[in-house]
Amino acid sequence: MGTTEDTADARTALLVREAMDRATAELPALLDLAGPARAEGRRRRARVRVAVAAGVLAVATLGAVAASLLPGGGGQRPVEVVVAAPPSPTAPPQPVHIEPTPGESSMAGLPPTERARQEDFQNRAVGVLQSLLPPAVGTVQRTDLRVNFFQATKDGTAFPVIFSVRPSGEKPQPCLEIKGRVCAKATLPGGIEAHASTIPTGTATETEVSFRYGTCNVRLSVFPHEASNTSAPVTPAQLLEVAKAPAFLDLVRAAEAQPMEKEQRSIPGG
Repeated sequence: MGTTEDTADARTALLVREAMDRATAELPALLDLAGPARAEGRRRRARVRVAVAAGVLAVATLGAVAASLLPGGGGQRPVEVVVAAPPSPTAPPQPVHIEPTPGESSMAGLPPTERARQEDFQNRAVGVLQSLLPPAVGTVQRTDLRVNFFQATKDGTAFPVIFSVRPSGEKPQPCLEIKGRVCAKATLPGGIEAHASTIPTGTATETEVSFRYGTCNVRLSVFPHEASNTSAPVTPAQLLEVAKAPAFLDLVRAAEAQPMEKEQRSIPGG
């Protein structure tokens, strides 16, 4: 008495033979041509047979596998179907902790809803700044001190970063090349004029770009590393390119529409 596997093999062979016969029967009869034409006709028939055989064999094999999964199908082992788990979202990196000075407040003191809103903006800003600032700046991280305070670290050297979108009734002062300050400017999309500069701080330099957007003064500054007296590893021209980027301006637009910093007010006589 034959086994289930023998029966399946016999059915497969029969299917292959019938399919090849049907396919070759539908081909037009070969003319009595000599030489190359007759050889080409043989090759055509051979290719059709091989293609049909492969297709039928694949269908038959699939049917045999499916049958083995059914009760009484004769399969010896169940087929394991492995479904990959969906990737888990990457958790935002923890902020750099900066202890507030006496009398200074931090984000820890904010109401939970406002703190979550500011942290979400910080996380978005980290992604944009990381993609736009030059590699020499290093890895950008948010801090838990203020919404506008970040830190960039390269080979263990940390550079404080300020990204501020602050409501103000006054426009930012234009850059003046005095006391060693070097200025540059560019026109951003929408005709906005931006000023960038390097600012001496001892024997090192800070680099910043600033401009007016709507009702806010915008500033992006990279400070030197004080302990090693290392200047900010970015040029005014590079910060102007950051300021022109659509992703950066989208952040500015969002912060201008829903401010997270208190309005800047001038102090008479200050």
